[in-house]
Amino acid sequence: MDDTTLLMIPGPTTVPKRVLDAMSQPIINHRGAEYGEFLGETTAMMSEVFQTDNDSYLLTGSGTSAMETAVANIVEKGDKVINIVSGKFGERLQQLTEVFGGESIEITVPWGQAVDPAEVKRVVEENDDAKAVTLVHNESSTAVVNPIKEVGDIMKDYDTLFVVDTVSSLAGDTVKVDDFGLDICLTGSQKCIAAPPGMAAITIGDDAWNVIDNVDSPTYYLNLKKMKKSGDKVPPQTPYTPNVSMTYAMNEALSMVLEEGLDARIKRHHTGAEATRQAAKALGLELFAREGDYSNTLTAIKMPEGVTDDQLRGTMRNKYNIELAGGQDHLKGNIFRIGHMGITGLPELAATFTCLEMTLKEFGFDFDAGAGVAALEDVYLKNA
Repeated sequence: MDDTTLLMIPGPTTVPKRVLDAMSQPIINHRGAEYGEFLGETTAMMSEVFQTDNDSYLLTGSGTSAMETAVANIVEKGDKVINIVSGKFGERLQQLTEVFGGESIEITVPWGQAVDPAEVKRVVEENDDAKAVTLVHNESSTAVVNPIKEVGDIMKDYDTLFVVDTVSSLAGDTVKVDDFGLDICLTGSQKCIAAPPGMAAITIGDDAWNVIDNVDSPTYYLNLKKMKKSGDKVPPQTPYTPNVSMTYAMNEALSMVLEEGLDARIKRHHTGAEATRQAAKALGLELFAREGDYSNTLTAIKMPEGVTDDQLRGTMRNKYNIELAGGQDHLKGNIFRIGHMGITGLPELAATFTCLEMTLKEFGFDFDAGAGVAALEDVYLKNA
């Protein structure tokens, strides 16, 4: 892979030159006032993107580090946690619950479908002593978006914490931490925010802090009480050495998000998602997710009969320098996924579908040339 490869995967996404340039700034003392002020500015923007009055914290680690932080700081041995599992990342939160000694109560959702809020309400009522409910907003393994607002409205009637993973949705779909009643919300750097991989963020509400303060967490590096103690200093600090260059990157990427405007950015992502779905249908391809549950930041497409994953994605990669994502777990070889998040827009999607058409034609598929790109154009023109 070289620097001409077009990343059309659900993260890491293409990083804007502004963000890459920001990372080239000189390293400064991570315990000095200059870095502290810069960190405070960055976490304030992070809270603005989370749409919360809560403080936010940056973690030197991938999105999984934030998932582990969320679980490790609230779960003690024997605690009940309701894990909504609709894909690979919901499964990861369940596994983390068990790693830290929690009793997982699983709400199993068929891959390709969103959870039914009524089912969440039923399970929470049956387990009113559960400490938390975990949910992945945008399940990138299946390209499904889960109804966090509707589930959040239900959770407001219970003492159970609501923990939400927005790694592949924040800054690309609607996430309102305070309005939706999210007690803990986490995200990653390399998807809709369009920074390089390697940094995560988490924000914590008052109810969650009340729980955290009374938990003797076994985690050391990801300890939220230590993060808060350091973050409350003036200027703020991190408990351990942060990735200074990635803080520069996050600051610049978040600045770009806010310059574009959250509403405008979300609309752009929704337009790209609809355009991708229509383009796929125009080529006779079948979407994997259930209608009405479609993700707005990536699209999963069933592998068409007569072509293998290696043939389709291999040709796109090796012949056209376009990287698509495959399926995970039991979906490997059965679907391919197109990411349309971050700074991705019409030019990148037009190139992708032009080359996808040529790939499919090479393997004997028959459709009108340019049908996919025409469908893209139609959606973009309607939403101009």
